Amino acid sequence: MAASPRCGAGTRGGLACRAPAVRGKPRCRMHGGAPGSGAPWGNRNAHKHGVFTQERIAERRAIRQLLDEAGKLRREMASDDPRDQTA
Repeated sequence: MAASPRCGAGTRGGLACRAPAVRGKPRCRMHGGAPGSGAPWGNRNAHKHGVFTQERIAERRAIRQLLDEAGKLRREMASDDPRDQTA
């Protein structure tokens, strides 16, 4: 067991992984030796969601402005309501 080849993949701590490599592969089961492990093809992990595009930011600003205007109008209408005023 001690003589078996080691994984050697870089870890978060900056050191090499010392787990035994999967038979016939250079990495351990956690770093790409197991079937189906590793990043997907085509870099699907880097898919962008579009929340911070210029278009979406402008859309959120316009919505916020409309909501602010609606709130101001509601407050004006409430202050002009004759039912609120006492004689």
